[in-house]
Amino acid sequence: MAEESSPPPKYEAKRVPDGYGWDFATAVPRCPVTYRRPPAVNADKIIESPGVAHANRAPSVDMPEGSVEYSDKYSEYTVLQQHVLFWDRNNDGIITPIDVWVGFRDLGFNIPTCLLACTVIPFAFSYGTVMKHSYLPDPFFRLYIDGVHKAKHGSDSGVYDTEGRFVPQKFEDIFANCSERKDDTLTFKEVFGLMSRNRCAVDPFGWTASFFEWVTTWMLLAKDGKIHKEDLRRVYDGSLFWEIREKRHSGEGWKQGWGIGGDGFIGHRQRLNPHKIMA
Repeated sequence: MAEESSPPPKYEAKRVPDGYGWDFATAVPRCPVTYRRPPAVNADKIIESPGVAHANRAPSVDMPEGSVEYSDKYSEYTVLQQHVLFWDRNNDGIITPIDVWVGFRDLGFNIPTCLLACTVIPFAFSYGTVMKHSYLPDPFFRLYIDGVHKAKHGSDSGVYDTEGRFVPQKFEDIFANCSERKDDTLTFKEVFGLMSRNRCAVDPFGWTASFFEWVTTWMLLAKDGKIHKEDLRRVYDGSLFWEIREKRHSGEGWKQGWGIGGDGFIGHRQRLNPHKIMA
């Protein structure tokens, strides 16, 4: 007779804030994965309505007001639009493949990565953004910022909703679910676990897009082999991109990331002098 497995722990219950309503379960015995992937249950104590999508701010438990000055400056844009504004060099609401190239170079990515980005991103996402204006594809593969929410793909984290707003609860869930140390960081293995958790059935486009997005994020943010929560939040609202460009252009440099040559990084350590590498 096969040895009986030990019974799963008793499910946890969380009371609705202020003591109103019924207790409810966040994990159940018949679905063990619910124990391994607990939701963030205390976000509502710090963030106003964390389960409601926030249109123009990206708050977290650590930054309940989000990036205040940045969000105030771009308050007429959704958080997803704020995320891509960095690539709109002339503020005309359109991002060209050349804009993608320049933006990635400004962030310190090496030439092969920039070539891949300025080819794949416009080709894959241009038509979705064009659909706000026309059913005909853009012959120049330009991306339209006012339609960027139509480029949202499946198998993503759900931090952006289908209109491009930011859902704080989903952001907090990333670290509650995937950070084994509960220290608001993600290792490379945990990033892949996150991608696996978010995979939808029969969605090869979403799987591929998610893979490239998270690998690129890792290459930009990794610090001592981990992605840190506040850095990731500022990637979601785009405010970090401007800081990275400013630091690189000022000569101070961006001293985080993982790469092969970009800004002198070999792996996650900056081993070469970036000033001796083509900017």
